Parts: sequence; structure tokens; C-alpha cells
Amino acid sequence: MMLEVEGASVYAYTGGHGFEPDRPVAVFVHGAEHDHSVWALQTRYFAHHGLNVLAIDLPGHNRSAGPARRSITELADWLVALLDAAQVKEAMLIGHSMGSLIALDCTARYPSRVTRLALLATAVPMTVSDALLDAALNREPDAIDMVNQWSHSSIAAKPSCPAPGFWLHGGNQRLMERVAARGEPHLFHTDFSACNAYAEGLERAAALRCPVQVIAGRLDAMTPPRASRALIDAMKRANVPVETVMLDAGHALMSEQPDATLAALFGFATRPV
Repeated sequence: MMLEVEGASVYAYTGGHGFEPDRPVAVFVHGAEHDHSVWALQTRYFAHHGLNVLAIDLPGHNRSAGPARRSITELADWLVALLDAAQVKEAMLIGHSMGSLIALDCTARYPSRVTRLALLATAVPMTVSDALLDAALNREPDAIDMVNQWSHSSIAAKPSCPAPGFWLHGGNQRLMERVAARGEPHLFHTDFSACNAYAEGLERAAALRCPVQVIAGRLDAMTPPRASRALIDAMKRANVPVETVMLDAGHALMSEQPDATLAALFGFATRPV
């Protein structure tokens, strides 16, 4: 469905099911140079098993109008404005990569709006190398190639998602190329710069008050599991329930291990607090 957020048109996929006010809400937030479609399997299952779904296109990404936001905190504020536009009082937030930082920041600064928080392929700090930042700014096709190679731990999809012969690398490559073509110039660099500059992650983790799930890929070369240890330690010191899940996958958890990712997320979403 289309929403108006801060004066601009925003797209939110509802999982092929009508949005019903009396059902709990799960908001899915994608990563850099991606869109709502990375959550295809997980969101559709959620929507047809008792939850409302809003899988968003961030500002300036695919079907959502720009401008793209330049910082994680701006994107977190925008996310609350989206909840207001959808007339959602509170929701579970689920974020992947850059989206995990947005969800983390939003949850910590707007605790009354978030019931649970799931972070996939996260890292604090989420440092981006100078070489990748330079490529994203000056040679975007090269940056897309780099990230596409580093995001996957294998060359073929596992059975069941979404069909026999599905090509992980090709599908992800075309998605990033489409988002780049439809977005403003240097969108990949804008996204990566926001991740690289975000320095408040541990502070935000220490301020959390709701249950948290952290899902990592054992073979993730972009945000390896060790990169989330300080974040998890900070959350535990805050005395919030923290569940960690390790999957045999790379950075692209949702396509490399779709069923395991879905099982972990849905179990967390529906488990009594």
C-alpha cells in the first residue's frame, strides 16, 4: 500500500493480505541499496498467519519517493513518522544490515512504539571500508559487484526459495541495479555513509527495554558474527531478554536460509513475553 510520510509517497508491502487494525504489526526494514522484496517469503507467511506486515521501501529506494535520508537517526525518526501515517501505535521492528541500525535506533529512542526488536546481519560499529565507499561514490556498478560477491556464502539457492534454479547472485544483482537506477545519484554511497558514520549503537543498545533477537550468518563476510558481540553484551547489561540465532549462511540470510530465518523470526514474534 501507499502512504504519505513527511510529505512524500512511501510504499509498504503488506504480504498479500489486507491490513487489519486489530492484529499485531511487524515492520520489516531492508538494507543498503535494497527494497521490501528481500523479505518476500518471510513477510507473506507473517501476513497469512495472524500478523499485519509493513515491509517498507526506505525513502528514495524503489517505490518510495526521496530524498534519501543521510543518517541512521534521521531514518529512525522517519520510521516513527511512517508508523504514525499507518496509524500504528506499536509494532515489532525487524531490520537487516543497515535496516538493523535503523530499527535499533528507533527502538531505543521511541520505546513506547516498539514491542520487540529483531536484528539480522548486524554490527556495531558497521564500518564500511574506504575502498567500498570510494567505489559506491565513483563506480557504483563495481560497488554492487563487490557487495553481491561478499553477501553470499554459496552460488546456488537452498531448496524451497523461491523455486528450483533460483539464482541468488543474479537476483540480488538485478535488485541493486534497479534500486540504483530508480534512486537519486550515489544512493549506495548515501546508504553506506550513514552506516559508517553511525556511532551511537552501543549507547542505544544499553537503552533498550524490549525483547531482542539477533540473527547472524556463520559465513557472513560483511557483518561477521563477532561484529555483534559488543552490541549483544550491551543489551544484556541492560537486562533485556536477548535471543541469539546462528545460521549457516552469509549476509543474505533471508534468501540463503529462508526457512530457518522465517522460523526464527516467526517464533520470536509469536512467543509470549
